[in-house]
Order: sequence, then structure tokens, then C-alpha cells
Amino acid sequence: MPQNAKPSATSLVCIVDDDASIADSTRYLVGAFGFRAEAFSSAQEFLSSGLVEETRCLILDVRMPGMDGLELQRYLANADQRIPIVFITAHVSDNERRQAMAGGAVDLLCKPFSEDALFAAIQAALNR
Repeated sequence: MPQNAKPSATSLVCIVDDDASIADSTRYLVGAFGFRAEAFSSAQEFLSSGLVEETRCLILDVRMPGMDGLELQRYLANADQRIPIVFITAHVSDNERRQAMAGGAVDLLCKPFSEDALFAAIQAALNR
């Protein structure tokens, strides 16, 4: 964990990624940072979890089957759920990057990303 870090075990960080290995490893890493972490394999699973209102940061894959990350971002905004979002992706187009950032994303990290980059993005999200 980066130095001068002050994570809060009460801050819930949710990860939504259809790749189970990425979701699980990111959940483990976020937990190691000292945050509460939950992982979901789809946008719908996250929306049905009962944790949306409690989520303080959402780590969200851009491309997923069903509702993708950009669609979930728009859905949450339309539902007046202002959860700070950190997008993660293996591939992103310039248009997807523009959409994510215009929609209020805190950051967009390309896989594989460093622990420091993820921690900094979560901190920025929680400071919003």
C-alpha cells in the first residue's frame, strides 16, 4: 500500500467485472488496501445486491456482456446515484474514454494496472 495512505474499513468499494479472476484479484487487492470490498460479475448482479446506496467507489469494467460499464454509469446517473467510478479495461476506444470521463469517471485504468495507480484512483474517488 502506498505510504501516507489512510483507507477506511467503513468505505465500501465494489468491483464489477465479468472476468472472475480480475474481479477476485481486484477485490483482494482493495481489501489489502484496508477497504471493504465486494465483487460482482455483472452490472445486474451489482444493481440487485442491495449495496448500491452503500457503495462509496465503483471499480467498473468498460466492456461486459449485457449492460456494459458505460451503460451502468448512465443508469446510475439517471437514478441519481452519484457513485464515483474508476473504470478498468483491457481495451478502450477514444470514444469510450471520452464517454467515461464526460460521464464523471474519476479515472480510466488500462489492464494491467499498478497497485499504486489503483490506490490513487480509489483515494481520488473517495475524496470527491
